[in-house]
Amino acid sequence: MKLLIKSATIVDKESDFNTKKVDIFVQDGIIKKIGTSLKEKADKEIAKENLHVSRGWFDSSVSFGEPGFEERETIANGLDTAGKSGFTTVCVNPNTSPVIDNNSAVNSMISKAANHPVKLLPTGALTVKAEGLDLAEIYDMKQAGATSFGDYKSAVRNPNLLKIALQYAQNFDALVQSFPQENKIAGSGQVNEHHNSTALGLKGIPNLAEELQIARDLYILEYTGGKLHIPTISTEKSVKLIKDAKKKGLDVTCSVAIHNLIFTDELLKEFDTSSKVLPPLRTSKDIKALIKGIKDGTIDMVTSDHQPIDIEHKKVEFENASYGTIGLESAFGALMNIFSTEETIALLTSGKNRFKISDSEIKEGEKVNLSLFTTHDLYNFSEENIFSTSRNSIFLGHKIKGKAYGVITENGLITY
Repeated sequence: MKLLIKSATIVDKESDFNTKKVDIFVQDGIIKKIGTSLKEKADKEIAKENLHVSRGWFDSSVSFGEPGFEERETIANGLDTAGKSGFTTVCVNPNTSPVIDNNSAVNSMISKAANHPVKLLPTGALTVKAEGLDLAEIYDMKQAGATSFGDYKSAVRNPNLLKIALQYAQNFDALVQSFPQENKIAGSGQVNEHHNSTALGLKGIPNLAEELQIARDLYILEYTGGKLHIPTISTEKSVKLIKDAKKKGLDVTCSVAIHNLIFTDELLKEFDTSSKVLPPLRTSKDIKALIKGIKDGTIDMVTSDHQPIDIEHKKVEFENASYGTIGLESAFGALMNIFSTEETIALLTSGKNRFKISDSEIKEGEKVNLSLFTTHDLYNFSEENIFSTSRNSIFLGHKIKGKAYGVITENGLITY
């Protein structure tokens, strides 16, 4: 297939064409020519208002549902959603039924996503059935194509198990994840422990629950060596703990969910269950520390932490609602509310090295792997902007800036 992208501004600080408006000719998944006013004949021409392109965006934490929860999101529709939202590669969490905890489950997910323009990379569960008791078959899953290993939204409760996992994983250079929440401290908390939780009569989760878990995991990492990724941190002290660990030379990375950079627990006053997320929305002081942590390199990547939840588990009393918000569709526009275009693209393309994902350059002869977007438009995010089967978006009714147009990869094209 031949594609001609017209008048696109390239955003890629490593490209010779950075900030330049050019045409890009693609044939059979390869960038054949980059220049101005190209006349090559194409099967399809892509020309959109204020068109920008960058290297393909990556999300390290996406949930779909299939297998087991197809009413929330199927793999096919989830990948279409990711593509229309500008993402060319997503790591899919193992919170399925059955849990992705063996090589056949990993193979099954990869085969269901075969030949889709968006690449699906499974995250394997660290423990059998994600129950936190016995180490899963992480070597076999790594051989099958899993990128990392962690129990989604569940910390490794047994410190010895985390110690063994980090030691064992070094034999085949695997990345271990540990969710930062000590459940014995969090208890039955629902939201951030703060004056808003008291005023609203909702049980709180103190910052200590996150920070104590991170401190413990970092001590274990210092003892064992290995590679640790801490997904979705949310507090000021968590940033400091990880910054100090990096200064010691520990091989640790972390991410932050985009909604934790935007919203504080003031949003809870509306009792909208879409704002019930884990980790919970914190305070403006925490947000400032998180943004500073991104800018100084302490926080390595952002994630949409996309988690579709069906209406039966969201349109209920706040205490009974499931945690989670969808976030792929709003990710780019939300980040553009805080960061410049260049900073936003850097955040959406970071993390690939940590998860050992190859990255194509924007130059002639390279495999095509492009995200298409516009930086224009400040608009209210509405249901019209949602592609997911589930509608549980924390961003509904809030202003965001810019939109993704889609993606082009060696396996095809998805545009919105």
